[in-house]
Amino acid sequence: MDRARRDRRPRSLLALFTAALLAVPGITALSSAARAADADLARNGGFESGLDGWTCTVGTTVTSPVHSGGSALQATPAGSDNAQCAQTVTVRPNARYTLSGYVRGSYVYLGATGTGTTDVSTWTQSAADWQQLTTTFTTGAATTKVTVYTHGWYGTGAYYADDISLTGPGGSTGQPPAVPAGLRTGTVTSSSVALSWSAVTGATGYAVYRDGVRVQTVSGTSATVTGLTPSTAYGFQVTATNDAGESAKSATVTATTPAGTGGGSPGLPVHALVGYLHTTFANGSGYTRLADVPESWDVIDLAFGEPTSVTSGDIRFDRCPVTECPDVESDADFKAAIKTKQAAGKKVLISIGGQNGQVQLTTAAARDTFVASVSKIIDDYGLDGLDIDFEGHSLFLNANDTDFRNPTTPVIVNLISALKTLKAEYGSKFVLSAAPETFFVQNGYQFYGTGKWGGQDPRCGAYLPVIHALRDDLTLLHVQDYNSGPIMGLDNQYHSMGGADFHIAMTDMLLTGFPVAGDANNVFPPLRPDQVAIGMPASTNAGNGYVSPSEVTKTLDCLTKRTNCGSYATHGTWPALRGLMTWSVNWDRYANWEFRKNFDAYFG
Repeated sequence: MDRARRDRRPRSLLALFTAALLAVPGITALSSAARAADADLARNGGFESGLDGWTCTVGTTVTSPVHSGGSALQATPAGSDNAQCAQTVTVRPNARYTLSGYVRGSYVYLGATGTGTTDVSTWTQSAADWQQLTTTFTTGAATTKVTVYTHGWYGTGAYYADDISLTGPGGSTGQPPAVPAGLRTGTVTSSSVALSWSAVTGATGYAVYRDGVRVQTVSGTSATVTGLTPSTAYGFQVTATNDAGESAKSATVTATTPAGTGGGSPGLPVHALVGYLHTTFANGSGYTRLADVPESWDVIDLAFGEPTSVTSGDIRFDRCPVTECPDVESDADFKAAIKTKQAAGKKVLISIGGQNGQVQLTTAAARDTFVASVSKIIDDYGLDGLDIDFEGHSLFLNANDTDFRNPTTPVIVNLISALKTLKAEYGSKFVLSAAPETFFVQNGYQFYGTGKWGGQDPRCGAYLPVIHALRDDLTLLHVQDYNSGPIMGLDNQYHSMGGADFHIAMTDMLLTGFPVAGDANNVFPPLRPDQVAIGMPASTNAGNGYVSPSEVTKTLDCLTKRTNCGSYATHGTWPALRGLMTWSVNWDRYANWEFRKNFDAYFG
């Protein structure tokens, strides 16, 4: 903290000295004609349109306190995040600009980077009421864009900002590009459509729209829209963009996805109940034999296969010993129960990881060992597939790994490669599922890896590249909507566990898609509804975030029928939502099968 104050005080004095000089008659930085052409270039500086135009590591808009208008920014630094909100603005080279804004709170900063000369900032240590911060800069000879920002300081309370302006000569007044022509479809699969179009002179990028909703931006003249539903008609348009704006939409082309081969969900019912079965350990819920699992459970995940060491890739499945689980069945009875479940149409998977099973495939050797050892478990027990339940520090992103579509971090790349190998080895009937925590998926809406400015948790959003790379191979994704902190939804509001709204908001994000780390040019595409199940605790003993059966019913009503919704407005209706996952079968039995009974009553 002291260092920050020492770094910034000289700049504040310099700004005051400069302002004093400019106040002296005869000393001017700009002619009166130039000043007359000045404009406020900041977009939505009063936050009247939410966070439109701003990219924030964390933040929301509030109606009180405000400096003027009806809204202001509120952001709270936490841990290694200083709660920065930033906006990139088009400017002119060799021009002078004044950055100003009103703030309140402890340690609030306002500044600009990328000026091409000297980046500037100003700050206040304490503002009990609204205080104006102002600084000036001159752009470099080749500078056409600068980034203005506000942030707080690590570990301090919430700060507020309002009426942020950047005054100076406007940037390029060129025209948006022409409308793209020649839009056409290429390869169409059950979950994707390839598109291409003719190049537009002066365009720096293109935006792709699906049924009127912007879903992707690219720099070239082709794109593949993924995450589509089989046997569904879609309409596509494209626009061209440059610094001056966006063209009108092109003519619409349509494509209908084929039925496919089961929508990536081999042998599952339309609505499925997924549960984890404690098979390698005992706890307060008691041991449950596989043969005693009720018929309602369509997918049974055997918990857990764990590595011999964090980086070995060598996975072992050691069933609970008699000394710990007196009621444990023999290996022969266990394998017989697997066959009985499969004969009844159920799927039995080995789940890898869990809270204690940290798996980091840091090398190609570890990747290959993972494939070999998991294959052995599947073959020994005659299982239907694999569930990935990597938690803790298993997945993370290196500092320079910023694009979820093209990951470079070894633990991510090697896991993707290993899972694709296993899928190819066992074929289309292989069931592949994943149970990430919200921190690794939906939290990617705000944060991705260490972040643009560094300092964030490198695990933020780290599951996104895995899910994206495997979206055509993934049978089920059931994010753990429990043991979670507050997560920002697509409404830019934080949602907390304990009610239907949390599950609705988190699931809507998966089925709608979302910009990663707030970047509208880097959108995580939606998953198919038949790929998505909602993860919930079976009882109050199973984990934080338990909701009553009535809240479970509200969740399902809202997502599948768009009725009985709460405060969160969904972006669609998904009657094909696959179902529910719970931790765990054992805890549900302990609670007199409350979770299972509610699922059966809802879906019949």
